[in-house]
Amino acid sequence: MAFTRREFTAQSALTGAGIALTGTVAALATAPGALAAGGPTHGHGHDDHGHGHDGHGHDHDHGHDHGPGYGPLRSDPKGILALPAGFSYRIITHCGVTKLDSGEYTPSNHDGTAAFEGPRGVTLLVNNHELAGTREGWDHPVPLTDGLVYDPVAAGGCTVVETRRDGRTAEWVGIAGTSTNCAGGATPWNTWLTCEETEDKAGKNGLLKDHGYVFEVDPYDRRANRSPRPVKAFGRYAHEAVVIDPKQGHAYLTEDASGPNGLLYRWVPPHGFRHGRGKLRTLADDAGVLQAFKCFDKSGKFVDDLSRATKTGTVYGVDWVDVPDRDAKSVSVRKQFADGAVTRARKLEGMWWADGGAYIVSSFARDESPVQHDGQVWFYDPKRRTLTLKVLLGVNPDPSKDGAFDGPDNITVSPYGGLVIAEDGEGVQHLFGATDSGRTYPIARNELNIGSEAEPEYSEFTGVTFSPDGRTLFANIQTPGIMVAITGPWKRQPNR
Repeated sequence: MAFTRREFTAQSALTGAGIALTGTVAALATAPGALAAGGPTHGHGHDDHGHGHDGHGHDHDHGHDHGPGYGPLRSDPKGILALPAGFSYRIITHCGVTKLDSGEYTPSNHDGTAAFEGPRGVTLLVNNHELAGTREGWDHPVPLTDGLVYDPVAAGGCTVVETRRDGRTAEWVGIAGTSTNCAGGATPWNTWLTCEETEDKAGKNGLLKDHGYVFEVDPYDRRANRSPRPVKAFGRYAHEAVVIDPKQGHAYLTEDASGPNGLLYRWVPPHGFRHGRGKLRTLADDAGVLQAFKCFDKSGKFVDDLSRATKTGTVYGVDWVDVPDRDAKSVSVRKQFADGAVTRARKLEGMWWADGGAYIVSSFARDESPVQHDGQVWFYDPKRRTLTLKVLLGVNPDPSKDGAFDGPDNITVSPYGGLVIAEDGEGVQHLFGATDSGRTYPIARNELNIGSEAEPEYSEFTGVTFSPDGRTLFANIQTPGIMVAITGPWKRQPNR
């Protein structure tokens, strides 16, 4: 049933200051540099400890306030990962260094990742490799494993990584021959949905098949991944991430695109469809209904772009508009809508299902958007059909300095409260946490300089996810492609 502007306006009037939200984490009222509700609209990101970085690997303590987190980050003598005292990391996979079971080197460009509980204390991780175009353009593409290939010239795909308590690891191909596997999402039935962030059709950039789809990868059963089949019902566009509502069975999907900006989508399954292992590949290409979101404020006014929200706590009502041609046979899906038909957002990125809804990231907005920012995190409540701004990062004036956060990307809900966010910003790159009340703290800093001493460059973090037992935080340094396991004295973060 569509949620009309009239219904939303009426509910807003009843609550006075907007719809009262229940069942969601109180998390992220502010974030690093986030703008507190009612506060100024151009704040800058900083951590709660005031620790700076002078560009030479030295941490400075300018007065720890005993707030959330684990204290200042300590530089790594190995030049990989700065962590708080008491924490350590272990490299799980490393492109061009570690090898697959089949003998090839670990592919490059690690991206979205999810962790699954295996037998006897084993953790299984499915790891995307964001490799665009054809194989000859990459030193370490995903190997073409027999029976697991979609397009034999495409470079991307997923690997499955097995980690054991004794430190032993193994890695094998989950799917190959896909393109630009960016983020994705774990399903309630413990499989991985890998998303292609491209719209390339057969014949473009040397590819032999159409791309821009979602594929399902089973980390437990290699046979289930044979003869890969795209879930065309989810549409063909520059997919970023996906989550599944475990109660309704709806899929929510983000699109990372510009010119015009991308959309948030919802897929409604056909009547009688029941999710489960292997069920998505049985769907007809036009099964269910694919829809794009349309937002309006509490006065009933249409919202053209999510960047319009300049205060945390902003609540929009959400309606859903059917997509005319989900396979984008001649026109990109996002371009099939006229101005005023749907709401758009720049850099719609990571998602995570928790607290009865979906956390959704918009990494930044610049000149292509009505209002500039350096990151938003929204929470969509499907029961109330509302979208609430939880995090808003003002434009970071100096990304080269440590202590400032910008460009949130992959996210996960922490078993210790709040969120953990992977940074894909400018300059210094972090993993950082945010408590339920919105205070933020650094967890890790990428110290692997892939630039030069004169012009340092640090790759983004990706694939942030906790192990099933909550003891290990896995994350990736995308370039060159390193997966790390972080352990230490994790603790419940204060709800303040």
